[in-house]
Amino acid sequence: MSRIGKKPVELPAGTTATLAGQTIEVKGPKGTRSFTATDDVTIAIDGNTVTVTPRGTSKRARQQWGMTRSMIENLGVGVTTGFKKELEIQGVGYRAAMQGNVLKLSLGYSHEVNFEVPAGVTVVTPKQTEITIEGIDQQLVGQVAANIREWRQPEPYKGKGIRYKGEYVFRKEGKKK
Repeated sequence: MSRIGKKPVELPAGTTATLAGQTIEVKGPKGTRSFTATDDVTIAIDGNTVTVTPRGTSKRARQQWGMTRSMIENLGVGVTTGFKKELEIQGVGYRAAMQGNVLKLSLGYSHEVNFEVPAGVTVVTPKQTEITIEGIDQQLVGQVAANIREWRQPEPYKGKGIRYKGEYVFRKEGKKK
């Protein structure tokens, strides 16, 4: 039994869910999101609760059971509150600034890095050393944050680089004389 899969999904107030075959669509104040489940699970909507049950006892059906339930819950959270990732930039001269739809990063390279922000995600720089990424798609928000962080990951000796807010970077001791 899947501990996650057997819990029903309570959709937040202000959202509506419709089911067409294996595709569930959730509408809310921030937009509309949909997810197509595999044929290994059955989705049922009863008022504002959605239940997911596996078809059969195969390993794949049990795997899809919990994953489908989590995806449906994330649809509801995304269209009501949205998802948010915060990045911090540490290092002398490292900074970020939004210019239209392009995030301009100065990361110690001989050139400025221009990161094109994809549709469906909003990027804000409240300070020169902070980047906030928001959107209704959890996967897209996380992928954009990872792509930005990839330009200069935090290094263990001085701790310079782009890190998630609150991320711990293991520090190493330098060479001894």
